[in-house]
Amino acid sequence: MINITNLKKKIIYRSNYRGTKEMDKLLGSFTKKYINILKEEELQNLSNLLDCDDENLYKYNQGRETTIKIDTNHVTDLFKNYVYVCE
Repeated sequence: MINITNLKKKIIYRSNYRGTKEMDKLLGSFTKKYINILKEEELQNLSNLLDCDDENLYKYNQGRETTIKIDTNHVTDLFKNYVYVCE
């Protein structure tokens, strides 16, 4: 069985320390908004999404063509439609 608390901590860390400030903010704010309402399977989908590189994640979020296949699920749909607003 997956430890949900540890999975959430891992996801939060991975979403906030990406390598570029832009992706730190985009993924960090996305994760902050959704992490506590996602179910276990959706958290795993988010963890899998974070395995993708920043360039393709940014393109995916912007509705542009990516060089990799990103699985379509509830979490990726949320991310694709997510608009970052400066806090």
